[in-house]
Amino acid sequence: MNRLVYLLSILTVASLSARAQQRPPAISSPDVHPDHSITFRYFSRNAKKVTLSGEFLKAPVPLTKDTSGIWSVTVPPVKPDIYPYSFTVDSVQLADPSNTYIFANERFKRSIVDVPGDQPLVHSLQNVPHGKVSYRYYKSGTLGTTRQLLVYTPPGFNPNGKTRYPVLYLIHGGSDTEETWTKVGRANLIADNLIAQGKAKPMLIVMPYGNVRPAPMPDFTKDMVNDIVPFIEANYPVIKESKGRAVAGFSVGGGQTLNIGLTNPSTFAYVCSYAPYTATEEFKKNFTDWSPNADQMNKQLKLFTISVGTEDFLYEPVKQNIAMFQDKKLAVKSYIVPGGHTWMNCKQYLATTLQELFK
Repeated sequence: MNRLVYLLSILTVASLSARAQQRPPAISSPDVHPDHSITFRYFSRNAKKVTLSGEFLKAPVPLTKDTSGIWSVTVPPVKPDIYPYSFTVDSVQLADPSNTYIFANERFKRSIVDVPGDQPLVHSLQNVPHGKVSYRYYKSGTLGTTRQLLVYTPPGFNPNGKTRYPVLYLIHGGSDTEETWTKVGRANLIADNLIAQGKAKPMLIVMPYGNVRPAPMPDFTKDMVNDIVPFIEANYPVIKESKGRAVAGFSVGGGQTLNIGLTNPSTFAYVCSYAPYTATEEFKKNFTDWSPNADQMNKQLKLFTISVGTEDFLYEPVKQNIAMFQDKKLAVKSYIVPGGHTWMNCKQYLATTLQELFK
């Protein structure tokens, strides 16, 4: 019996040792250094090649493997901001398994690295009063289903109080989700900081799920007007007039913003489109032979803006859309800034918009 126990003990130790050899070591990635350089790490004993891609890099960079199977690279100082990145391991793109901060998106899974500034950035967590982000469900009669949206309520919000708040309906990009505006765009923190500085009015920010495929895209316009707005106005103390409603969005959401806002100017007095993607049947149907009453719309719309970066792949079509709206005699304000089709730019678009709404 003692011999059997001894043999079992040996086998157990051998098994545990084998498992320990297979278990990856605890590694930290990414590590942001005081000079804003960043170290990335990935563990694999068997990988042949690992590279890093990120919106802070002009081209992918290779990682170097040590004897324990840890691949690493340190990139030079990066301009403070929030950036998506990923690893490519033997031709397979992966999020960083050591980083729980994941880009909220339905098609790709990238990780996020937050490079803080020497001074607080507009999207950073600051020592100011904070609002609350709530996950809510509403019944969409348009789409015949129950859908989720996020609602930011500002600091000091009292659902039973007498104050009536304006509302910004904020739409994400294509393949993003209703969480992208908070997890990547930091809309709640931007609002907190600008409200605390007296630069933005206290408001609700409603972030719906804008992807309605395989249903036709026009259904989201109906969903917004017929289902989302009524749900918010039935459940929150908000202003129920166009002067208290704004709609904004990025990319596909920017195109949806134009479709929603400009075809419903009596519903939304503020329309702010960020790098809008407009190559859709809905946009073509709405605006190809569009003959608006410009004088009336300019009175209805207290603010109409379109923003885009000079390196954005949509820069030329967005400029054409701006020119088209100007030709229709609409009072559109354009914001042309450096940078590409990125959430780094998107946060700046939002920060600008929040300071112009409901004034």
